Amino acid sequence: MAIDQAQGPAPSSTPLERDARLVSTDHKVAPSEIAIGVVIGRAAEYFDFFVFGIASVVVFPKVFFPFAEPVTATLYSFAMFSLAFIARPIGSVIFTAVDRRHGRGVKLTIALFLLGFSTMAISFLPSYAQIGAWSLYLLGILRFGQGLALGGAWDGLASLLALNAPIERRGFYAAIPQLGAPLGFMVASVLFAFFMLNLTEADFLDWGWRYPFFCAFAINVVALFSRLRLVATDEFARLLERRRLEPSPILPLIRNHGADLLVGALIPLASFALFHLVTVFPVSWITLFTHRSAGEFLMVQCSAAFICAVAIVASGLIADQIGRRMLLLISAGLIAVFAIGSTIAPLLVEENAIGQTIYVNAGFLLLGLSYGQSSGAVTSRLEQRYRYTGAALTNDLAWLLGAGFAPLIVLFLSARYGLACVGLYLLSGAVTTLLALSLSRSEIRQV
Repeated sequence: MAIDQAQGPAPSSTPLERDARLVSTDHKVAPSEIAIGVVIGRAAEYFDFFVFGIASVVVFPKVFFPFAEPVTATLYSFAMFSLAFIARPIGSVIFTAVDRRHGRGVKLTIALFLLGFSTMAISFLPSYAQIGAWSLYLLGILRFGQGLALGGAWDGLASLLALNAPIERRGFYAAIPQLGAPLGFMVASVLFAFFMLNLTEADFLDWGWRYPFFCAFAINVVALFSRLRLVATDEFARLLERRRLEPSPILPLIRNHGADLLVGALIPLASFALFHLVTVFPVSWITLFTHRSAGEFLMVQCSAAFICAVAIVASGLIADQIGRRMLLLISAGLIAVFAIGSTIAPLLVEENAIGQTIYVNAGFLLLGLSYGQSSGAVTSRLEQRYRYTGAALTNDLAWLLGAGFAPLIVLFLSARYGLACVGLYLLSGAVTTLLALSLSRSEIRQV
């Protein structure tokens, strides 16, 4: 052990990664090139997640839960949807150990192949009518596999992007990786909308829904190579040597920074709660309680996702002018106002198509402003050696607390007590974010 310390930090790359780095030694990677790789990787991850989320509403209740009435079947689907958020922190712990032992390239390869395989395998699952409860067990296992994989897909490239960006533009470059969310949603929603609008319901439920899941493996392979190419760069190696992006043991991290991890997970709660209340939940309400076509509504959401992408870019420009913490405070306040408005005058009622469109567009706009700067919210409170792993666990906890159970809870409450529950749930997230920001008064900066 003493010899290892005398030689410097333990290597976090395998011989294959080091060979790849030698090949690209003279390749100076610009922030714009890193940004492209990061966006591709994030978009692939979100595509897998949104494909499952949309299917939880328009497919799974009929294919895997035909024995239950529609609302109950959708609640069962949302419970299955939540499994991945439980698995994410477990995946982070497992893949952090893989990273420390075998290198980031090995970790990313295993994680993204697991993600792609888990998503693609769902496309081959027999229905409940064919094999009974076994279809549910297999679906649950594959969904848990998605969550484990997403926990392992944390690569630090967003941090690399921010550190390679001009200091006066770090807010802008920190927002770029978040574009993966609306891009992944747009691709997933367009694919589902195409098959829903062009196939009969029988054909869609028989084979049409399987195609978006089947595409996932190829998409993840492309994302893997785009990310491995960046992991093998000199910039990444230098950051590892400076211990800025080095995986740290989990137990010391929790022991030394447990409170900071919790505060960091609560800071983006408003944004993460809003995330599924404008993406997955509205589709469920439209499908269950209105006569509007879910395929048509997905196209409305797709256009709103474009607004979200523009707002994400704007969040970076604004954060560079007023600071990330101030922007998070403002966006949480706006989400609180939006939540109160949704409580007083729910916009998703009955056949009110205009109200539904207003709700979705306004929600995606606020989502872009808040989500664009939500990453790395706790890293300024962590010791340098814990920032990489701490950022990953904070992200996992934020998704678990803010978004993982949001569709399930809100649909359960709304179906019984009315749509005002949507606003009340969102308001609780906004208040939590404001309280967490009041406990973290230092300016929030990227890893």
